[in-house]
Amino acid sequence: MDDVQAMHIANGIINGPVSAIFMVIAVAGLAVCVWRAKIDLDDRLAPMAGLVAAFIFAVQMLNFGVLPGVSGHLLGGTLAVILVGPWVGALCVATVLIVQCLIFSDGGLTALGLNITNMALIGAAAAYVLVALLLRVLPRTTAGLGATALIASVIGVVLASMGFVAEYALGGTTELSLGGIAATLAGVHTLIGIGEGLIAATTVVTVAKVRPDLVYALRAFRKPTYAKAGSAA
Repeated sequence: MDDVQAMHIANGIINGPVSAIFMVIAVAGLAVCVWRAKIDLDDRLAPMAGLVAAFIFAVQMLNFGVLPGVSGHLLGGTLAVILVGPWVGALCVATVLIVQCLIFSDGGLTALGLNITNMALIGAAAAYVLVALLLRVLPRTTAGLGATALIASVIGVVLASMGFVAEYALGGTTELSLGGIAATLAGVHTLIGIGEGLIAATTVVTVAKVRPDLVYALRAFRKPTYAKAGSAA
């Protein structure tokens, strides 16, 4: 279970057919991200995407103990979505996962599609929805942005970990209790999410104070404005 707790799934935990299906899902999802990212990428976003990918790579290399015999690392999905958007953000996370798998053997090669689906696709999608909702109800201040990053990180990390539960239900190769796996993953990744949320909040608030124009979420998720009564349509 050590590989599962760290979010990276190792070879053999999920059977071949299910792993192959999720590889197809991952490739299709990344293809959509590439297509949509071409619309978002500009002279401002491209350098930030490189910095985000490098930052995620660095923090994912730092494993920390959560429980005896269990280690975890940050995922970076929420941070990426806030700074560079969902499409580019998912590609940043996926790029990091591919490099870690091929060079550092972090996560199995046959499980690469599973890991990309969980951490890049589900992670970015969950973060995008959460950030969009939170920034419409929280104050549009640095404190509100920090709270958004913290809350979205905790929930997003837990939701990403639940992707493994679904995959294990479809093709798990061991006789472990599905309910037990779900409960353990939810508990462990809540703690991981808190750690990630604090780092994400600190990072995005720092960037927002210096260059708010570089924060994708502040540009994309604006509160709706309404015309005053009697004004021209």
